[in-house]
Amino acid sequence: MKVLFVLTSHDDLGETGEKTGFWLEEFAAPYYVMKDAGAEVTLSSPAGGQPPKDPKSAMTDAQTDATHRFNGDSTAQQELAHTMKLSEVNAADYDAIFYPGGHGPLWDLHNDENSIKLIEQFAAAGKPVASVCHAPAVLLKAKKANGEALVAGKRVTGFSNTEEDAVGLSNVVPYMLEDELKAAGGHYEKVDDWQELAITDGLLITGQNPGSSAAVAYNLLDLLK
Repeated sequence: MKVLFVLTSHDDLGETGEKTGFWLEEFAAPYYVMKDAGAEVTLSSPAGGQPPKDPKSAMTDAQTDATHRFNGDSTAQQELAHTMKLSEVNAADYDAIFYPGGHGPLWDLHNDENSIKLIEQFAAAGKPVASVCHAPAVLLKAKKANGEALVAGKRVTGFSNTEEDAVGLSNVVPYMLEDELKAAGGHYEKVDDWQELAITDGLLITGQNPGSSAAVAYNLLDLLK
């Protein structure tokens, strides 16, 4: 099993002057689910090198067993510091693709031509495409072979409007992910804020929030097996 992780390279939280990036738990939990299952994991990002970590995801109240494990894992930290450039990735080399969230993907991966092309190639080849929290934004511009939106007619989830309201960023983000998934034809589903939800529809796997990260990864493992 070879799994490609794609992380954001975007670190500006809109016009706030604050920083964003990927959310640590949403990377660490799936990373270790895959590693512990014997998968070969490759890390990539649009700019290559070290992806920006949302500083809030390093705060004490955001820590989990997976983030503690990562913080003590120098090998994983080195891997993360040297991500492959997305433009150099060949979809044929991997069995599945996974996108951790954080607010960063709303800006860069949502529009990244290399990312969109990869997602379309994975989908066309019958390979799973997984994303969690804000990362389902990467699906919004991807198309099926017939030109229809990739999420059209699919059960999907992602960071909800009420969760965005709760973190006080509804007026900062470039768009509300829940609204855009619906506008693209997705059958959006959610549970109560901060509760776990991972949905698999065909080869598309999406998770609602940080607490859904491991569940998305286990769903991905089920498809790979």
